[in-house]
Amino acid sequence: VRDDKGRKMSKSLGNGIDPLEMAEKYGADALRFNLITGNSPGNDTRFYTEKCEAMRNFANKIWNASRFVMMNLTIDFCALPDAAALAPEDKWVLSKLNTLVKEVTENLDAYEIGVASAKVYDFLWDTYCDWYIELTKTRLNGTDEQAKLTAQNVLCYVLTELLKLLHPFMPFITEEIFQALPHEGDYLMTSAWPKYREDLRFPEEEASLEAVMDTIKAIRTRRAEMNVAPSKKAEVLLVTATPEIYRQGLHFIERLAYASAVTFADAAPADVSGFVTVVTHNATAYLPLSELVDLAAERERIAKELEKARNGLRIVEQKLSNEKFVSRAPEAVVNVEREKAAKFRELIAKLEESAKAMEG
Repeated sequence: VRDDKGRKMSKSLGNGIDPLEMAEKYGADALRFNLITGNSPGNDTRFYTEKCEAMRNFANKIWNASRFVMMNLTIDFCALPDAAALAPEDKWVLSKLNTLVKEVTENLDAYEIGVASAKVYDFLWDTYCDWYIELTKTRLNGTDEQAKLTAQNVLCYVLTELLKLLHPFMPFITEEIFQALPHEGDYLMTSAWPKYREDLRFPEEEASLEAVMDTIKAIRTRRAEMNVAPSKKAEVLLVTATPEIYRQGLHFIERLAYASAVTFADAAPADVSGFVTVVTHNATAYLPLSELVDLAAERERIAKELEKARNGLRIVEQKLSNEKFVSRAPEAVVNVEREKAAKFRELIAKLEESAKAMEG
């Protein structure tokens, strides 16, 4: 373990790290996870204090997600319902968890500890916290008691299995949370390691929900690029050859992509100039521009940005057209100016495209 500059830790350099201080400040689990992730066998690893902060944030994420689950649990015993009772999002998360169990087990058997820990980290943060918990909120807050119980059982089951996978890397927080959840056995440490189960493999449902999620992500990204507030909803026209996939996830699109309504078509509108186009692998979404932005204000903003970009390009081009500057200035300086010119041209092209869409 070396310092953040790659130097060996020594008293003479005064760059030593006291692990007890790090554990006191950030937690022993965060320190362990810092040292485990991002390195490969046989290589030195650099120690970054900032990474301890990031891993402490990860521990907080697990803690907060677990609190949310426990606040919504009314069950005393956690058991997976039959496949027929599972919602598409349940099958999606269980299928992905099943793959994770298989891959992490293989990684640990091959002593690929850094790879295994990174996969658990990504799944917990992105798949479970950012997506699955969000997808279950409608059922948890709904009036259908059976759907609510199914969501609770799947939430609890997936969290428990993730705690088992994470336990070798972060033993303290995982044991603490495990004790607060409905569980079998005395300790997480003595629980059986998760196993791959063929009955929890749902490739079709997994692919279908991934398609819905891709569309939601793409629409949200496009809205963020245009600085459209989540409170401003817009109608979504979805052109796809497989509308049945998206009809199953309609309530997710409406809620998570901030859609006031979703309509389906098998062909694009005849005139798309008044729409914002969002393309994914399986569908193309069209959002009416007038519902997203104040057209007059947006035209004015784009015009100002265009003028500023054109002035910037003109100044840079004047420099580059000066033979004395090009021949006498260091090559690195000249290259910087050429990069500036290229960026200005790219920005101008994008702004002109946006302005054209506004006219439509």
